[in-house]
Amino acid sequence: MRKRESLVQGFLATTPWAGATRDALAADASGRSYERLSLNSKTAILMNAPYEAGEDVRPFVAVTEMLNGFNLTPPKIFTQDIENGFLLLEDLGNGLFARLCETTPTMENRMYAAAIDVLKALHKNDAPQSLLPYDMSVYLREVQLLTQWYMPAINGAPISGKLQAEFDKIMHGAFNAIPTQNAVLVMRDYHAENLLWLKDREGINRVGLLDYQDALAGHPAYDLVSLLEDARRDTSDELRAEMLARYLENSNYDVDAFMAAYSLLGAQRNIKIIGIFARLSLRDGKTHYVDLIPRVWNHLMRDLQHPACADLAGWIYEHVTPPNAAVLQKLAHST
Repeated sequence: MRKRESLVQGFLATTPWAGATRDALAADASGRSYERLSLNSKTAILMNAPYEAGEDVRPFVAVTEMLNGFNLTPPKIFTQDIENGFLLLEDLGNGLFARLCETTPTMENRMYAAAIDVLKALHKNDAPQSLLPYDMSVYLREVQLLTQWYMPAINGAPISGKLQAEFDKIMHGAFNAIPTQNAVLVMRDYHAENLLWLKDREGINRVGLLDYQDALAGHPAYDLVSLLEDARRDTSDELRAEMLARYLENSNYDVDAFMAAYSLLGAQRNIKIIGIFARLSLRDGKTHYVDLIPRVWNHLMRDLQHPACADLAGWIYEHVTPPNAAVLQKLAHST
């Protein structure tokens, strides 16, 4: 930690922010940390992404350039130290969608509509060729977090090889049904805690973007699922229906095929998140993520009602214990 702090100070010394006041911002589930720098009534954000914590600022820089190319609003990058994992970023403010939905609920529909319009604008463009694909290997690796972390913790033992093979086969079949042509840039964590309302800007540029460094080339429904099936805040049936209709309006999508992909990707994402939250608690001691699992489970149950998810639904209902009070206690207190 002392060496890292020395590197921070060395980096800031190369910028106009050497004498700035530094205030830590809320941490996320990654190994990155953020600080708000204040100096002479101006602010900036320091991203601290140590390589030893499995972080790398280069994808963030690359995807920022892509989003700028699509005339969207990621933070500007003022200064970068790629070697040591530091970025000095534009401060887009405190107007997180999640916070404003709580303090000013009348803004919810307006902000979500703007977020939908961002996706519609982004999805008019093909994914940049440099992006890796959101392909079968990624789908499978992510859903296996459920069978590697959540289920063993609940059952007290790893699942059998036969059951894992059965799960993988069902998931493989489900993902084969998702179209792979016309891939778009998928930010992957497009939700209310990564979106900022920029009231002084216009149109789609009112939506500031965060946490997109893991972007892949994938199906356009994925970020729509991220937004409307939020792991961290409730979204009403009415909001989801209205925003889906807004997204599909004047589009060229086959609505039935799109909604099948939406449900499959929703199931995939929510299965992954349940596994990730279990791992964050069990491995990393971040037990507060356990409290979010019931909401994610409810999203999953809704996704599984779609006929495209029938085989997967049968397997989940038979083999995966719902996150009842006893399950949540196990996940929060298991050693």
